[in-house]
Amino acid sequence: MSLLAAAQVEPDELRSRIARFREVEQEIVRQVRRVIVGQEEVLEQVMIALFVGGHCLITGLPGTAKTLLVRTMAQTLGLVFKRIQFTPDLMPSDITGTDIIEEDTKTGHRTWTFVKGPIFANVLLADEINRTPPKTQSALLEAMQELACTVRGNNYRLPQPFFVLATQNPIELEGTYPLPEAQLDRFLFNTVLGYLSPEEELQVVDLTTTTHVAQAEPVTNATEILDFQQLVRMVPIGESVGRHVIELVRASRSSDESAPDFVKKYVNYGASVRAAQFLVLAAKARALMRGRYHVSYEDVRALYIPVLRHRILLNFHAESDRLKQDDILRRLLEAKPAPRGE
Repeated sequence: MSLLAAAQVEPDELRSRIARFREVEQEIVRQVRRVIVGQEEVLEQVMIALFVGGHCLITGLPGTAKTLLVRTMAQTLGLVFKRIQFTPDLMPSDITGTDIIEEDTKTGHRTWTFVKGPIFANVLLADEINRTPPKTQSALLEAMQELACTVRGNNYRLPQPFFVLATQNPIELEGTYPLPEAQLDRFLFNTVLGYLSPEEELQVVDLTTTTHVAQAEPVTNATEILDFQQLVRMVPIGESVGRHVIELVRASRSSDESAPDFVKKYVNYGASVRAAQFLVLAAKARALMRGRYHVSYEDVRALYIPVLRHRILLNFHAESDRLKQDDILRRLLEAKPAPRGE
């Protein structure tokens, strides 16, 4: 695996960039904590997605502050924020924008003019993304992968950085459409929001039932975030850790000879190579956020489940035994421990 790709960067400059990264990361957490209570793992995963340049699918019950979390993160990052409320009648052009005919009042000459849709933002909140048909959901595919969209044969680049933070409700099935596998695979994380502890719920009530309105302040900008994304990619990963990533990802495929028997029994399709790419990038960001200059086995294993839970497809045997993706992935971590001595 590659070593630190910063050989051409002066040590003083690199130390300065890392110091700024940590300063911004800590200030983002401080600002978000003004508004959001608890959910430490969720906040960490969303921040990793931002520092990596990936997209995040946030799954949670109603009232778990999914939308509030995304809006607050956008405020702290100082980026252009747009929201799309996905509904069954939403059309692809409502996301990407469309061409309209404009007439010059003096000459009478008519021209096509492109009117940008809400996708032209830095942070796009796709609220309740599973409430719109696959045709409309697919309008995000090109944007999420290529950072561009095509309308009437014309290709338009999106502003950078560009993040899609999508939310979905896991319990309502009526009026919802499962996300296509190809689109799910483009999300770095499937982050799950659970219920808060009694103490945290009391803190939320105290915070939101008075005249005080909590606000987060911007702490960075688009240029810095793009620099942080390059900094994360410069973090080294040892060959043994890289091989462990590949081992864990390949073990999720029932067709692979290294897969345990329970994977062959319960899994139809495992994770693709994109899962390995995202797992390495996410582990690099986590290492830097934890004050380390290299990726450890613990970084990889801590992020394994949120990176893969939406990338494996279970069969009817798993359904009959009431097993979920998380159950299979936990068993995989037990079956494939990290090499000893690390």
